[in-house]
Amino acid sequence: MRPTRRNEGIFSSSGLADAHVRAKVSENRSDSSAVCGWLIIMPRELSKPSIRARTEDLRREIEQSSGGGAGWRLPLRSGNFVWAVLIWATFVVLVGTTATWSRQQPRVGVGRVMMQTRTAVEKFSFADEAAKRQAETMARAKAARVYVSVQGLLGDIGTSLESLPLISREAGSAEQLEPGLRQQFGLTDSALNALRDEIGESEISGEWQDRVGALVRELSLHPLLDAKAAQLESQSLNKEMELRREDGAATIVPSSSTINIESPEVGARLREMAKSAGFQGVLLDVVVTRLTLPSIKPTFVFDPAATAGSQDAAAATVIAPPVTYPEGEVVYRRGDVLTAEQLEATRQAIAAEQRKQSFGAMVGSRAAVMGMIAAIAAAMLGYAVLFVPRIRRNPWRMGAIAALLGLLAIGAIVASSLYPGLVAIAATGPTVFCAVALCIAYSQRIALAFGALHGLLVCAAMDLPIGHFAVLVAGVGAAVWQLKEIRDRDTLIRTGVVVGIALAAATMLVNLVQLPATAPAIQQAVKDAMFAGSAGLGVAMLMLFVLPTMEKSFSITTGLTLIELRDPKHPLLRQLQQRAPGTYNHSLTLGALGEAAADAIGADGLLTYVGALYHDIGKMNKPDYFVENQQPGFNRHDKLSPAMSLLIIVGHVKDGLELAREFNLPRSLWHFIESHHGTTLVEYFFHRAKRRAETLWKAGGEISGEEDDGPTEMEYRYPGPRPRTKEAAIVMICDAVESAARAMADPTPSRIDTLVRAIATKRLMDGQFDECDLTLRDLNKIVEAVSRTLASIYHGRIAYPGDEPRVAGVKTVVPVAGTIGDRNGNGSSVSTETKPRERVRT
Repeated sequence: MRPTRRNEGIFSSSGLADAHVRAKVSENRSDSSAVCGWLIIMPRELSKPSIRARTEDLRREIEQSSGGGAGWRLPLRSGNFVWAVLIWATFVVLVGTTATWSRQQPRVGVGRVMMQTRTAVEKFSFADEAAKRQAETMARAKAARVYVSVQGLLGDIGTSLESLPLISREAGSAEQLEPGLRQQFGLTDSALNALRDEIGESEISGEWQDRVGALVRELSLHPLLDAKAAQLESQSLNKEMELRREDGAATIVPSSSTINIESPEVGARLREMAKSAGFQGVLLDVVVTRLTLPSIKPTFVFDPAATAGSQDAAAATVIAPPVTYPEGEVVYRRGDVLTAEQLEATRQAIAAEQRKQSFGAMVGSRAAVMGMIAAIAAAMLGYAVLFVPRIRRNPWRMGAIAALLGLLAIGAIVASSLYPGLVAIAATGPTVFCAVALCIAYSQRIALAFGALHGLLVCAAMDLPIGHFAVLVAGVGAAVWQLKEIRDRDTLIRTGVVVGIALAAATMLVNLVQLPATAPAIQQAVKDAMFAGSAGLGVAMLMLFVLPTMEKSFSITTGLTLIELRDPKHPLLRQLQQRAPGTYNHSLTLGALGEAAADAIGADGLLTYVGALYHDIGKMNKPDYFVENQQPGFNRHDKLSPAMSLLIIVGHVKDGLELAREFNLPRSLWHFIESHHGTTLVEYFFHRAKRRAETLWKAGGEISGEEDDGPTEMEYRYPGPRPRTKEAAIVMICDAVESAARAMADPTPSRIDTLVRAIATKRLMDGQFDECDLTLRDLNKIVEAVSRTLASIYHGRIAYPGDEPRVAGVKTVVPVAGTIGDRNGNGSSVSTETKPRERVRT
């Protein structure tokens, strides 16, 4: 059947080739206006296997969408459904258990201004640990400090004084004594005479010994201390000290009994002790001289270990006073600055409430928390299943997303429960980080949805007020707003600043609304706002650090990576420039067309551009077999059979994938390489094979094997897959359009527009866009953008006199082919010329 042209340019059921296309148009009735002005130029007949396969696909879609028959059972039979249920159950158990534990914590901190009043539901009593600790501190301060006697010092003093009379008996005068001994005691002749009076017939008198013993006892009860120890005792809360002698005896004496050896009054104090011991006259001077010369030494020193043991023993005797809260007693009021006693009372109130609960009530309350977490998790799962096919189709991605959301939620709950003073950071940062990560990995819409649900999950798990959820939404919204595209690292820094400002402002406003108008409340609001702002900056800094790891671990392609890949110095692009310059120029033009089309429908223009640059890298293995790299007048396919040429042409897709894997190109670019021809027909070699078969048949030759009935379309189609994204579909259209436009003789804007619409229509009718979410309205916008850009590339030029060589009297006729497309099957054989034209050169 000959191609037909519809002057009206409107899709109708009679003009569609099969039921599949009719269904596609009926689904897009709202977009019917987008196809006005289109020209339908395609054969009406399609291969029977293709119609049969699409009819079967349509039947399955109708069963699933209508819910009749076994449609609702299909997800239950899927292995992904089982994985989804297991992941969802694990998520609910882990997050729900953490939320249940958090509900048993006070979640308030000392020094925080309370937002609400709490009363005792049940009477409870508890030991006032704060008062006990204070009492223990006082007991330690009042415990007697322990001093031990200097080993041998008091004994030496006593022994030397007891034997002093015997020395006087042996010496006739003071001059006969050893000088050091005479100086130590300050002995004179009168002192020696007085000492001789203390000697009886054979031994020292008992009175002398009693006086020496009394002096030693006085020294043991009035310790001589160094200046540091004496000053410490004078300032101590305790007015007593414990003296421990060498024999193990311990005595408690007042701190006032100490003698500072560096004090000017030390000599007078020692003289008073010697006088009270019974020494008089010249003997008193002898004893004082012995105590002060050659130098005064401390008789007792401080023992820190023994003192610590004494203080511990004193603290152990302290008993915590009981505190009782009757039922209905206020634990703390709204606006109170929480004290340590109130915090302990809150813990005891929670414990009392739990003890009061019956087993059934306890199970019911925990089941309610689990149910709430399960409902929010089900909302997350439902959104992923309905709107995120990339997650729905891949259990590993499903588990990774669940792990990210669950770990961040658990971290927020645990950190906020253990450190209530940091709730502005702990309960905010994880949710914002979740939104930033998902925005980079997927899209703004997905990040906004999951970020809001994650914030709801954290607030529900911790019983946070609605104001905190508003703060989270503000932070998530600011992050998603800023992360439309990441083409440089400044984007993340700017995002951190904007998110920090949004979080700080929202936190300040919410606190001012929820807290009373007091000075501590305002100070807390400012402090929390600063913490929340730092959380936004911290998320950006953390994302800068982990972004390379995220890209490699989860096959994420950010704008930063795409910017690096579009650099002409990339090894693959360098090789493409050198080995296949025609293909490289084709890719550059295709990138410009694709980026303009992607921007027109709101798709990822940068990804489309880079995908176009690399879509034909497989051609560099056999560049001479592709027309854009051939020298004029020579074609390698002239000496090959159509089947062999087909293998070479189709093989560039496989070669491109191998190069992409070898050079570690992101997976998002692989799809451009494998799908830019989809399952289209290699028309040039298909028709060449048909002509060859017809020639052999007419000549009476024998055709063996599978060529008995001639070649079939299925044999001459690319293996696919068909485009699954809008960006890949755009590259498919632009690839065919750019190749066909190169063969146009007179590329005027109207001819280009007709060409683009015809090729796009043919791809649509061939079912190449069935696996992507491209609508007819999008397709119309793509055609308009590509036509406009292509017309600007192939714009007309002014012919200047003398630009072309002239031969007098000779006219040059240049025929223009009526078939648009390259001979290797890369273009589209769409007839736009009714007859050859002549261009006359004089």
